[in-house]
Amino acid sequence: MNLHSITTRSLALLFAAGFTAAASADNTDQLPDTNEPTDAEAPVRTDDVGLDMENGVLPIADDRGFTLQSKDGKFVFKPYLYLQTTASLHYYDDEGLDKAYNQDNIANSGFAIPYGIIGFTGRAFGKIDYNVSINAAASGGAILQQAWIDYSASPAIRFRVGKQKTPYTHAYLTTLGETLFPMLPTSLTAATIMPHSLNAVTPAIGTGFDLGVQMHGLINNKWGYEVGIYNGTGGAVNTATKGFSDDNHFPSLLYAGRFTFQPNGPMPATQGNAKMLNQNKFLVGLSLNYNNEAESESTNDFRAGLEFAMLSGKWYFAAEAYYMNVGFTKRQKIKDHYNYFGAYAQVGYFLTPHWQLGLRYDWFDRNGSGKDGSLNSPAVVCNYYIPKTNIKLSGMYQFNGRWGHATQLDRDLDDLGISTHSACLMLQYAF
Repeated sequence: MNLHSITTRSLALLFAAGFTAAASADNTDQLPDTNEPTDAEAPVRTDDVGLDMENGVLPIADDRGFTLQSKDGKFVFKPYLYLQTTASLHYYDDEGLDKAYNQDNIANSGFAIPYGIIGFTGRAFGKIDYNVSINAAASGGAILQQAWIDYSASPAIRFRVGKQKTPYTHAYLTTLGETLFPMLPTSLTAATIMPHSLNAVTPAIGTGFDLGVQMHGLINNKWGYEVGIYNGTGGAVNTATKGFSDDNHFPSLLYAGRFTFQPNGPMPATQGNAKMLNQNKFLVGLSLNYNNEAESESTNDFRAGLEFAMLSGKWYFAAEAYYMNVGFTKRQKIKDHYNYFGAYAQVGYFLTPHWQLGLRYDWFDRNGSGKDGSLNSPAVVCNYYIPKTNIKLSGMYQFNGRWGHATQLDRDLDDLGISTHSACLMLQYAF
């Protein structure tokens, strides 16, 4: 019996047991439903609290599906499903294409399922949050997308252990189903470019999911912090594979921290939600991390980031800038260090409770500060939230431009693997 079938059957049995117990127990109730939206409007929240987005996939206490809760509020259980399907078209320029092998300008296009997540999340004993999510669309270790428990000694002192998001960049830390664009900024996801003899090691600026332990909290309802230690091997590895650094003489792990100022209370992890159009929140943040002998003990990577995000009524604004320094280990016998920079700014606006428009400008010094030239990627998006269905439709277009390169060869090499024109239609369903 393979991993897929074992996981699916186990989750199905767990869900069935949870549903049966909830139906028969005397101490559990369903959370009260929000008012049903009409075809003309979405259920806009009138409070200033926002939705609980701790699990990083979808809000825990909204009206999608159902949430079971004990009468004293200390136990909450929410099973969920998140499905994302896309139809995409990517057009690549002629550089890098070998016509002798009948390579086409259009590639990596068609239909895809980036996420097919089933999971459960909630609280226990009034002090523990938990989340387990399986992405059936992934492969290898990435099938286990998240698995963590979070113990709260107080709002200012909390501990999270397991597979989780590393504390770096607003774009990654936004709840999965709450992003403005279907695609993350290219500057966070694309591999860096180094001199050709070194291209076997090309870390990206973004860090994403990882296994580790984190201490975090919110002090005086406005000062946030997240400090953690992780494997540094990313979301595709679920085993302990790290050792001790030969160069720096401390464990070869990812050390990360993020500090935020949120003067109007905690900023919801969303880039615009049709049910939260009365918010007035913003944050500014600083994040730092050091991956000691990352990339199979080839490089030591230092990253830093500045972020700003705001929700103001129907408006959403965000801007980030980040930096990465890559230094090779002594065994590589390369003394050079390489510096990379990236930044983006984006804005979203709800024309109606169902229609959201957005713009993004993304900039990336992909070939490093030692060479002239950079990539710039403007993008537009239109999101439609279909009433009474939990379905979100998104359509986006992105152009990848190049400027400032010293030679045509540098210009051609800088965007290898990145399409010049990208169009994407996404259907998202959450339960």
